[in-house]
Amino acid sequence: MTDTRVLIAGAAGRDFHNFNVVYRDRSDTTVVAFTATQIPNIDGRVYPGELAGPRYPDGIPILPESELESLVREHEVDEVVFAYSDVTHEHVMHIGSRALAAGASYRLLAPRETMLRSTKPVVAICAVRTGSGKSQTTRRVAELLRETGKRVAVLRHPMPYGDLTKQAVQRFARYEDLDAHDCTIEEREEYEPHLAEGNLVFAGIDYAAILQQAEREADVILWDGGNNDTPFIEPTLHVVVVDPHRPGHELRYHPGETNLRMADVCVVNKVDSALADNVVAVVESVQVHNRRASIVLAASPFEVEGDASLIEGKRVLAIEDGPTLTHGEMTYGAAVLAARAHGAAELVDPRPFAVGSIAETFEAYPNVGTLLPAMGYGREQMDDLRETIARCDADVVVIGTPIDLRRLIDFGKPALRVTYRLAERGEPTLHDALAERGLIEAEALV
Repeated sequence: MTDTRVLIAGAAGRDFHNFNVVYRDRSDTTVVAFTATQIPNIDGRVYPGELAGPRYPDGIPILPESELESLVREHEVDEVVFAYSDVTHEHVMHIGSRALAAGASYRLLAPRETMLRSTKPVVAICAVRTGSGKSQTTRRVAELLRETGKRVAVLRHPMPYGDLTKQAVQRFARYEDLDAHDCTIEEREEYEPHLAEGNLVFAGIDYAAILQQAEREADVILWDGGNNDTPFIEPTLHVVVVDPHRPGHELRYHPGETNLRMADVCVVNKVDSALADNVVAVVESVQVHNRRASIVLAASPFEVEGDASLIEGKRVLAIEDGPTLTHGEMTYGAAVLAARAHGAAELVDPRPFAVGSIAETFEAYPNVGTLLPAMGYGREQMDDLRETIARCDADVVVIGTPIDLRRLIDFGKPALRVTYRLAERGEPTLHDALAERGLIEAEALV
């Protein structure tokens, strides 16, 4: 049988999962390399042999996507597999065109090829774009399940920025576990809010092993997706969050449109802050492209922890979630909304004060503007973020990130955190959706 030589184009997440589930044990296929993009400092590494299996004792190199054409020719690649998320459909086909021109076929794996099956019920929370509101939706679903006595295990989309061998299976039950696993800001942003509400969190690289461990400790598996990726676990109920701040994006980004068309429930979030016409446009888009999906309308109200009067009349540095601002393309978040609502005199522009990788982020994403993305994919970037904040000439810092950065950074000036939650508006609700699939017992209904 002819051996098919494969190159997987990824960003240290979906690509590793696709390899583990589809390619690792195939005797008719050899994966010659991964390519990397989006995330800093992931190329130049090796997917370790301990995870890659006996067919790859030396591991698999992770190389820059910019070298795609030369890699196809050098390794005589037969097929390039696209395996990352939150990019335009045009971007997907630019990569495809480069692969085809270099001599390789081009492939997207169907979600059903890569979804693991669980012995427990599964609720998957996904989105059409980064920053749509998956996190608060996941926390709301977890709350509804816990209220009925269900033990919930949250499986978070992978973020393997450290030692890959040590990150095969990770379990987080306490804040101390974040330190034990040397988590970056990006990882803490996803795990810490769950821990604060009493949810058990699993993450890592080998999701078959992760799922097995979670099944031993939970009654329901809750998939907390990353970016706008499709689920790694086959869902009993597939919930997809849509953002009316970015109408039309639900049809322009990969694989967000796939999620939209697969969804059982679409949550149209942020109806409290989006333009009414944009809410209508997004609702109509869901109705046209996925007629079977039920639509839940939801607000995303925010609350300032501490004395919000400190904001009035002050020069405010607004810090927001990094990925939401960068490849998510949002131009503001909860910190900006809170600063404006409480009478800030002005928003401090952090760009003149940015250093190192934070300055590079502003250069790469000029749309970000006068607010600071909380980038923290590793120690160096976290240090650059800390120094940038210290250099900014602001009276008050307002933090709109999912984690409390005050745990990690001494701001040396008043720092207020903004939190936000999901609040359903009208009917149907997420409670209704869970009950319809038998995930909440009938006697638990009010």
